[in-house]
Amino acid sequence: MTPSLSPPTSQARSPWTCPFCPLLCDDRRPAAPGCARAEQALAQLRRPRPSSDAGPAARVDGREVALDEALAVAAERLAAAGQALVGGWGCDVAGARALVRLAQRLGAVVDVGTSAGEPLAQGLRALQDRGSFTATLAEIRERADLIVSFGSAVTASAPRLVERLLAGRGADGRAARPAWIHVGRAEDRPAGLEAELLALPGGADDLPDLLVQLHLELGDKAEAVRAATPPPVRALAARMRAARYVALLWEPSKLGAQAALPIERLTQLLMRLNRVTRAAALPVGGADGAMTAQYVHAWMTGQPLRSRHAPEPGGDGRAVPEHDGRRFGAARLLADGAVDALLWVACLSAAPVPAAPCRVVIGAAALVEGGHLGDEAGTVFLPAGVPGLDHGGHLFRVDGSVLMPLHAADGAADGVEASSAPPAARQVLALLERLGAGRAAA
Repeated sequence: MTPSLSPPTSQARSPWTCPFCPLLCDDRRPAAPGCARAEQALAQLRRPRPSSDAGPAARVDGREVALDEALAVAAERLAAAGQALVGGWGCDVAGARALVRLAQRLGAVVDVGTSAGEPLAQGLRALQDRGSFTATLAEIRERADLIVSFGSAVTASAPRLVERLLAGRGADGRAARPAWIHVGRAEDRPAGLEAELLALPGGADDLPDLLVQLHLELGDKAEAVRAATPPPVRALAARMRAARYVALLWEPSKLGAQAALPIERLTQLLMRLNRVTRAAALPVGGADGAMTAQYVHAWMTGQPLRSRHAPEPGGDGRAVPEHDGRRFGAARLLADGAVDALLWVACLSAAPVPAAPCRVVIGAAALVEGGHLGDEAGTVFLPAGVPGLDHGGHLFRVDGSVLMPLHAADGAADGVEASSAPPAARQVLALLERLGAGRAAA
């Protein structure tokens, strides 16, 4: 039975949760987010004060139309598709739940398909093969005495990560700040602290070899096997063994095209470390609704994204979908022309929408204003609000087990004018209603 979540009520000075990075920080306001990523997103998505109460217009093939007309055309085109793809998933929990129902109705393939999608799938593949030990932000902040980050700067997609993990450490009688070692290039050390460096001049390209060396050093191999391990790697292994709690951090999207391989090795390191001490991981990713989509789809269907739903013949839509992490990747399907309709949801960022012969795009007005739809022939655009700016909702945080409430911004206090566009969930449910009416008529 799936949880029932209602959007939090908007109050003038209710806590504001920033929806624009995996950390979902809830201690700042839109007027002063103190974060480069949030400031960039707000600059793209904030709206000028409207001259009237009219919200952003729906569009069909590049022309503005009434919302009802756009919904009718979108439902008709989706119903006629031979194989639809549901992608983007840039929305909150309520929107993701509605998208799962729509995918079941259409017999669609589901995948995020954004820059966050492939890393999400790579990390999932390693988790399916090996399992893992993971931790929350609070657990690392309170318990870790050694933090090791791997590869590219993990603060690129989560600028306040260092602050969130080290807040309060070494003050007011609390435990001293943990040692932090970065394994990678010098220029990729996390911003905001002086981390020790185990240099990898080639960055992610050099990481697999180092992980093999570290894995051998932490194993039960004979001294002769480990003799060739470079001294810095041996020193890192010794510090890991001696620590009371080791936290390993990495950003899957920065580990290359075969990210599943280093992630699998990293999880093996966790297994070995947990024989002698406590160790856990915090993969940094899942922004723009990707983490939320993965969790919602899994709890509602029993399978993760990159699955295909069986066409619904009039039943209740509860058949278990077919999952294949390679076969059902959105980028590959679109490049091969294997789908003839794309439903794309993008309410949390403004980025180019993939091309497809038939597209239904649900998203922020900035997609149109910024020209991110490209050629609009064959495209239906349905405007939707931004969760955390225009309406409340919920998103899953980077550590997965924490569901954060979103609150609409207070325009007067925060300088952000709310849009009158409905939440994405409402537009998806309106499509479902029209698809149901069309099937009944047939």
